[in-house]
Amino acid sequence: MKRVTTSPHVHSTMDIRKSMLYVFIALLPSALWGVFVFGLMALVVLVLSVAAAVATEYVLARITREDNTVNDLSAAVTGLLIGMNMPPHVPLYIPIIASIFAIIVVKWTFGGLGCNWMNPALGGRVFVFFSFTSAMSNFTLPRGAVDAASSATPLSAVKTLLSNGTAYTSASEMSGFSVLDAFIGNVPGCIGEVSALLLIAGGLFLIYTKVITWHIPVSFIGSFAVLTWLFSGLRCGQGFCIPMGDLLMALFSGGLMLGAFFMATDWVTTPTTPVGMIVFGIGCGFFTFLIRYFGSLPEGVSLAIILMNVATPTIERYIKPKKFGYVKPVKAPKEAKA
Repeated sequence: MKRVTTSPHVHSTMDIRKSMLYVFIALLPSALWGVFVFGLMALVVLVLSVAAAVATEYVLARITREDNTVNDLSAAVTGLLIGMNMPPHVPLYIPIIASIFAIIVVKWTFGGLGCNWMNPALGGRVFVFFSFTSAMSNFTLPRGAVDAASSATPLSAVKTLLSNGTAYTSASEMSGFSVLDAFIGNVPGCIGEVSALLLIAGGLFLIYTKVITWHIPVSFIGSFAVLTWLFSGLRCGQGFCIPMGDLLMALFSGGLMLGAFFMATDWVTTPTTPVGMIVFGIGCGFFTFLIRYFGSLPEGVSLAIILMNVATPTIERYIKPKKFGYVKPVKAPKEAKA
């Protein structure tokens, strides 16, 4: 006799705490690299961000008499992501405000973990960016970069020069940093986003441990790369395609790798089907390209992901897996006319 039960029918040992622990471990190398190149002030920012997020989660759980969710590490991951999205010498009240906003407004207001409609860390980061734009755009040079032209990020430097009417030469020449600098993480930027190498390694670790799948990171980075290679050269007067070195600089600079592997892959705010994930990733890449190359901001990863978070319910509605055992009904043939 067969026994029919309700879902879930597939079980896994990967619970929330374990998955969040893996994410935290995957983020640590890039975060520690940021401390190494920017100094102890970066460590203070990271610690305060995590502490503020965890403390806010704990206080809310006590006030509302809900289950204590601090132990699932989701608040710690949110705080770490916020800290990694901060400039190294940002005023210390900014990461604290960002973490508190992320937990209270973005996460708990909508019902807590699993109910938020966008990544809490993204919400906190964008909130303080538009509230304290000057402080959030004040970057410092990493160690060993004394020959660089300024402390502006590579993306900011190129965008500023182009806005001032400077003729485009190459991204490396205009920013003062090489592709290798951007790949390793020897450029100005937010604490945890500068090392593309360590972020890619952390992302591959999450794919290997099956915390995330390849669909969103590959479609996100791939769509952005194709659009950048094909169209940004026209804007810079370089013909229909830009050189490979400039393409790599665009890929390794800014928050693309951090966003693609760690923020766009949030379980709650992204589609659940493989096809839906690919559509989501392509949308993120498209909006990132649009904001970076035609908007007033040098960076567009955070806004692009939030825009696609809004579109997630629509994607889920129109891209559904076929029901198990579903057989498409066969239309009855029309009767022949007499």
